[in-house]
Amino acid sequence: MIESMLVMNKKIAIIVFVMIAVSAIITSCKDKRSRGLEYAPNMYEPIAYNPDQKNANFADGKTAQTPPKGTNPIGFARFDYPDTREGYDAASLAAVNPLVRNKKNLVEGQQLYLAMCSPCHGDKGAGNGHIVELGKYPAPPSYANGTSSRGGAMKDLTDGKIYHTIQYGLNLMGSYASQLSPQERWKVVMYVHELQTIK
Repeated sequence: MIESMLVMNKKIAIIVFVMIAVSAIITSCKDKRSRGLEYAPNMYEPIAYNPDQKNANFADGKTAQTPPKGTNPIGFARFDYPDTREGYDAASLAAVNPLVRNKKNLVEGQQLYLAMCSPCHGDKGAGNGHIVELGKYPAPPSYANGTSSRGGAMKDLTDGKIYHTIQYGLNLMGSYASQLSPQERWKVVMYVHELQTIK
């Protein structure tokens, strides 16, 4: 009797094991990409709208909305002088460096100038950078004793004129608006004023 119970228990255990194995095989073959458990499903099934997706929450049906008029993106500083001669002249009269003139800003301005401007303008602003020394480009005017292509002496350039030129570029010089933040541009302006006084 005990032996028959043991045999029966073994048969039940084998049947249960076979059923578990078969169900595991069947459920694992159902979807090869699924592992059964999902950890953080929002990472691959986004609940937010994509910018180019239709969106019924807005009257025009677009997800990417135009910002309200007069607002600025975070970190953006408005420079309300157009890339024209009139804008250059207006910047000359009204745009003033908002940064405090101190040793820290001058040193940072010098570092930025040496990295971004000296290849053409030279370390001392004399228009003898290594790009010019290659002989492929004409020398820019010296800050201390040159004449601006827009008229007037380079030593008399104001904050606004220098900033405007960095923002938009001039002649062969391209714009540095994407390479230098507005604050970095003002630091370079501060350092250029130092170079205007070198004799």
